[in-house]
This record gives sequence, structure tokens and C-alpha cells, in this order.
Amino acid sequence: MTNFYYINANKKLLKQQLSYVSANSRFYKKHFSNNKISPGEIESYEDFRKIPITTKEDLQQYNKEFLAVPQEEIIDYVTTSGTLGNPVSFALNGSDLERLAENERQSFEMVGVKKSSVVQLTTTLDRRFMAGMAYFLGLRKLGAGIVRTGSGLPGLQWESIERFKPGFLVAVPSFLLKMIDFAIQNGIDYKNSSVKTAVCIGEPLRNPDFSLNSLGQRIKELWDIELFSTYASTEMGTAFTECELHTGNHSLPELIFAEVLDENGFPVKSGKIGELVVTPLQTQTMPLIRFATGDMVKFYGQNCECGRESLRIGTPVGRKQQMIKLKGTTLYPQQIINLLTAFQSLKIFVIEARLNETQTDEIIIRIPEDFAEVNELQEHLQAGLNVKVALEKTSVEKIEKLKFPKESRKPKLFHDFR
Repeated sequence: MTNFYYINANKKLLKQQLSYVSANSRFYKKHFSNNKISPGEIESYEDFRKIPITTKEDLQQYNKEFLAVPQEEIIDYVTTSGTLGNPVSFALNGSDLERLAENERQSFEMVGVKKSSVVQLTTTLDRRFMAGMAYFLGLRKLGAGIVRTGSGLPGLQWESIERFKPGFLVAVPSFLLKMIDFAIQNGIDYKNSSVKTAVCIGEPLRNPDFSLNSLGQRIKELWDIELFSTYASTEMGTAFTECELHTGNHSLPELIFAEVLDENGFPVKSGKIGELVVTPLQTQTMPLIRFATGDMVKFYGQNCECGRESLRIGTPVGRKQQMIKLKGTTLYPQQIINLLTAFQSLKIFVIEARLNETQTDEIIIRIPEDFAEVNELQEHLQAGLNVKVALEKTSVEKIEKLKFPKESRKPKLFHDFR
């Protein structure tokens, strides 16, 4: 069958990547041999789909077997965020770092950053975090001005904005709300600052129909700046970024080959949700072929009205392993998070998934002990989810410990104890 994925693929680079891993990766030499795959004979998407999926468990269990360059070539070591388990080690050589810079250069250009722009990075470059380094490298390659404030410290963020006049912020959306709160409390005229655009990372901003979700709406209501959604992961080393039309996140065809697959491993149709499976192109140190990200995304197969010819996806609606079956209703954590965020009097919460005595899923939402609008919140959630969930009053101190675990680089609103 003719398939959108392969029609829009950079077939030359894809074949080069297959040839490279078959020659240099111990894992894929065995992977191809055990499954009787001959990379040189792959000529169609149907051929390509015969390659079995690579899982996160493979990457954890056989981590060093994925290395495809000599140890002395490695320049930078990073780890994944460990959302669903232990962080996974990853490594990059000089070519990979140059590729990473090119990825972010293209992504920043897509949201309107120019050489003359000044961009403030509210992300960390330390703690083996790939994203902060990638943003810096991309802006450096583009030639834009960079203000490296790092994460947290709203006071420093506003002092830097006043001093250096950046037009763009790179930030986690919920941190933008903290910056707004700080500005209001300290009499800062944030609505008339130099910042006109925020490139948002780490948290979804939009619903599957491209409208802003509750978090995006709250930011927009308080601060009328343009919000761009992005999606990336350490393993991909590549970003999916919104264009100026805000109708899905574009892939970069020269840097990644992406598929969105149903539970049986078949490509989903446009408008459907499936698991994102990726083959990063032009990677050398730890190349991956048909790597299952675990992220469930909505697929938009048709090309965008902006004129870019690339695959488009929505930001993840949830993790494949985090799907919840509650009284016959299928839910993903992000749906619950969106509804809780929209309830503006609720300032802090965490969600827990557990198995009950009958070994079926149950949800507990921990809310502050002094929260008064319990009945209204329950009705709000039931209307949005079509199922009732349990609310449990908990000390703010305990909720904060759950939300900001020491080992995590970002807030953790969902805890899966199943």
C-alpha cells in the first residue's frame, strides 16, 4: 500500500541510517540477524515495518550495546527524565551535538526567532539535561542573543527581562504562571514587557483540536503573548514544533522518520491517536531504529497550510503505559490534569492511580485540606470525564513532596502505583 509515512520520508537518509546501524551497532547487528532483516533490501515502507520495534526496556537492558562509536569519541553524557522508571543513559559525539544544534536552529526559526532576536532560556544546562543544552546550541548556531537564567527564580527572570529585553522565553508553561504571580505581587508591569512569545516545553498546551487547553488558556488570559507548543525527548534528539498556524507539531524530515501506530502496530489514519515510533536520522553515537516512545499522540497526516511538507502530530495525550480504564471509561492522565488546572481555585494537586481489591484501576486525586469547593470540583470532573473519581484531602506539605520529588527534573502531577 502507498503510505503517507514513506512518501514524506527522506528515503536516502533512512537507508543510510539503516546501513550505519547494521555496520556499527552491536544491538542492531543482533536485532537484524535474529529477525532475518537485511537492511540493504529494504525498499518500501512495508519492508521497513518488518523491523521489530525497539523498546525502552531494550535501551535500559542493553544500553552499552547501542553504542556505535568508540568510547573516546563521546563528548557529552545525558540521561532521560525517567518518567516511567529509572533514567536511561545516553551519549553524543561531536556530530550528534552538531545535529542537535541544527534541530533546534530549525525549530527556533519555525517559531519566528531570527539572528537579531534575544531569547531567554529558563531551562537548566546541568543535571545531565539534554534540552537546555540543545536550546543553547541551536540559538548559538542561529546567531541569536541568549540570556541563560536557568530554571526557577522568578525575580531573576524579571530582572533579566528588564535588563536584556528578550522577545522570546523558553519555559515550562506552569512556570510562566509562577512568573505572572511574582510580577503581580511585586508590581511588575509584565503585560508591557519586551516578551511577546513563549516557546513552551515539558507540558502540553493544546487540546487535540488545536485549541489551548486549560493551562494554555489561563496563561493567555493573564498574559497575551503568543504561545508555541513543542515536543521532544532525549532518545529522539529531535523536536516537533508548532508553526505560526498552531495546527500541530511539525517533524523535521531530514532529522527524523516518524510513525504513529495503533495497538497492533499498524499506522493510524489522520485524526486518530496512536503511539509515536521514531527513527532519528543522522545520529551516530546511540542510533535507534523504530524506537517506541511510549507517547500517545494524535496524527495529522495531511500537509499543513503553512506549506511545510512534513508529518504533524499533536502533543502527547498520555503515555501508553499510563492508560487508565476506570469503570469502563478509557482515560489518560493529561485529561484529568487539564480539568483540574481549569478549576482555578484549586492551586495544587496530584493524581494517583492504584489497583483496588478487585485488581481494577482506581484514581485518587489529592487536594489541600483547606479546599472548600469539593462538591463543585467533583461535579466539574464528572462532567468532563463521564466518570466519578475519588478526592482525598491531604496536607499541602505532602502534596508538594509528591509533586516535586527530589529525583525529578520537572513537576510530577501523576503517580502510577499499579
